[in-house]
Amino acid sequence: MEIQKERDGEKLAVALTGRLDAVTAIQFDKDISKSLDGITNLIIDLANLDYIASAGLRILLKLQKRMNTQGDMKIKNVKREVREVLDMTGFSRLLSMEETPAPKKLSFNF
Repeated sequence: MEIQKERDGEKLAVALTGRLDAVTAIQFDKDISKSLDGITNLIIDLANLDYIASAGLRILLKLQKRMNTQGDMKIKNVKREVREVLDMTGFSRLLSMEETPAPKKLSFNF
């Protein structure tokens, strides 16, 4: 998994690429935990996250709880496969997610 971070004052944007599984969740937890001091606005971009396991869900919930006490967190650009996992597990109700519009359906006029 690749983690990209961009900080601007009290704002931190994090983009995840690849898989957030049992192994990479440990790496992500260590990496992000060191970066949250002084952050009041956290954005997690999952546009390039292909898979999330229960360990990844736990990290996202841990981050949401921490940011609820020190500011705001938004998860955005969630792929359909990852969104399905978040919905099935109920995490989509626990996490602050930016809604992405549903893809437009093709229409054929014959």
